[in-house]
Amino acid sequence: MECVITVADNKADKQANDVDNLLTQGVDVLVIAPHDATQAASMVDKAKAQGVPVISYDRLINSDKLDLYISHQVPIIGRKMAEYALKNVPEGNYVMVYGASTDNNAVIMKKEQLAILQPAVDSGKIKIVGEQFITDWKPELALNFVENALTQNRDDIKAVVVSNDGMAGGVISALDKKGLTGKVLVTGQDAQKDALQRIAEGKQTMTVYKPIVPLANAAVDAAIKLAKKQPLSDATPFKNETLGKEIPAILLEVQVVDKDNLLTTVIKDRYVSYDDVYANVPTDKRPPKP
Repeated sequence: MECVITVADNKADKQANDVDNLLTQGVDVLVIAPHDATQAASMVDKAKAQGVPVISYDRLINSDKLDLYISHQVPIIGRKMAEYALKNVPEGNYVMVYGASTDNNAVIMKKEQLAILQPAVDSGKIKIVGEQFITDWKPELALNFVENALTQNRDDIKAVVVSNDGMAGGVISALDKKGLTGKVLVTGQDAQKDALQRIAEGKQTMTVYKPIVPLANAAVDAAIKLAKKQPLSDATPFKNETLGKEIPAILLEVQVVDKDNLLTTVIKDRYVSYDDVYANVPTDKRPPKP
């Protein structure tokens, strides 16, 4: 097989042009990680008009014509963040930092996070004092939002539920300025190297680890099957809430990572090295090297 890769640099128009070019080249299968979930539906329409199967990779496209949606368990990611926060900070003021409103993953996670937190909100144990979608998941916008939230609440914030590690970096910069780093719970997602380093240092509380190799391998396997017009026997129905329709999906498991299990998750899997994770931690403060 030949794999042609294009990168849209977070630009929906460039992604649309890339898809047009790939279809002109006569690809057998199209795998799209959409920048804009709604706009990408027109790309699916074009591909299907030419009889080309489409896989929505990692993020869900708002189209009921997809041959497959393959991702990690996005609803569970949202729930795990909120459950972790609630278990560790059962009372106090919360701030919610969502991803881009144009990204289905952000919308799904928001719904699931709030579903977990709602009983605690209703009972008055926690109070959500700020919440916002962040354009293009930009860390600097997350920083600005949380800075304002801290000011408005006289720094009385106990937990910031952040929907990815990039934005968590921005949030921690805002906390740094107030001397609150390590005193406020901060969630994340993606297990980025810099986030894992922050967890080792005690600056970020947790992240959700989504092993990339199984996801990429499963996408390639599915693409080859679709090119050969073979059935995807391991796909199960997944409801796109925006469209109210079901599509075939393969959703892979995720894991919570915090200071207690860095060794037995990301380091054990060789996703990152021990030396990289603990690069900013003094040698005498590190756990024994496995």
